[in-house]
Amino acid sequence: MDLAQLETPCLILDKGKLEKNIKKMRDHLARLKVPLRLHVKTAKCIEAVRPVLQGRDKSITVSTLKEAEYFFSHGITDILYAVGIAPIKLEHIARLKHKGADIKIILDSVEQAQAVALAGQKLGVTFPALIEIDSDNHRAGVRPDDPLLIEIGRLLQHEKGVELKGVMTHAGASYECKNTAAIHKVAAQERDAAIVCAGRLQKAGLPCPIVSVGSTPTAWFAEDYSGVTEVRAGVFLFQDLVLAGLNVCKVEEIAISVLAAVIGHQKQKGWVLTDAGWMALSRDRSTSQQTIDQGYGLVCALDGKPLNDFIVNATNQEHGIIVKRGDSALVFKDFPIGSLVRVLPNHACATAAMFNKYYVVDGTTKIIDSWQRINGW
Repeated sequence: MDLAQLETPCLILDKGKLEKNIKKMRDHLARLKVPLRLHVKTAKCIEAVRPVLQGRDKSITVSTLKEAEYFFSHGITDILYAVGIAPIKLEHIARLKHKGADIKIILDSVEQAQAVALAGQKLGVTFPALIEIDSDNHRAGVRPDDPLLIEIGRLLQHEKGVELKGVMTHAGASYECKNTAAIHKVAAQERDAAIVCAGRLQKAGLPCPIVSVGSTPTAWFAEDYSGVTEVRAGVFLFQDLVLAGLNVCKVEEIAISVLAAVIGHQKQKGWVLTDAGWMALSRDRSTSQQTIDQGYGLVCALDGKPLNDFIVNATNQEHGIIVKRGDSALVFKDFPIGSLVRVLPNHACATAAMFNKYYVVDGTTKIIDSWQRINGW
């Protein structure tokens, strides 16, 4: 089949770009001598991540227990569930552990640690836990200088049903940086916070075998991972317009796009209407805070080549509105009714989550495969 035969909207993945993105990150981290713990929340697909899971990089990060179940069913046992633990999920995690999964959890409070310990004693398992560190005031975690770190660490180490395995942090603020110099700074801050916390635990006589950091921007711009045992990243597989705006990638390296059909013209308004609205593209508007606002996505021709002056400027549930940037008039004959375009996403994770499969191409419009995704929690 060819892309021109598909019913729209649907999700397109360029295999060649995917493989180049993987090689680029693997080579970079190999130079820094640190293993990758791939975050699978973007791909949610075994075929997409298999090229990464080789050599020493056979561990993954998940953001849902459905991901954990799915990838464990494909033989991946070393799993970090990197969302602060809710006690109601511990029975599910215990079942995975009983089946043979080495699944670790994260937490950042005494209350969570106590709940995990009690659940472990009740369920007859020991839950390995990492303490989440707040390295950039972005979201959750214990601040590096907070006495709470040692209090939680001692509880994890000395209570039955739970085990202290180390520390982890996520530099989410890297996605809000205005230039690469700022990302370099956040990357160093991320590493330093994790190293400081590992040192504090060890000085208190507590173990810290895992020192885990990561985000795609900091993974790419970090210059030193001394003392770090693993890096977590995942969006780099596909890349997206936010990462392009951060100079993490080029627009031409973005591996996923949404195929959409032109369904109408509003000539007096300068609009081309498509059948890909926010249900297909997501409502993510992250590039609105960057130098170049890409609207709801950058429009490409059917062959995937960007039409740099065209963006999806607005969306309804099932309608996307293409406009031309600047003062130039939109030429409607370039977008005849029924013609197809591809839209590059602002946020790969959010857009991919709208679909249950990838139609795989490799530099052309010929479909070479289709890969199923898993969604939900």
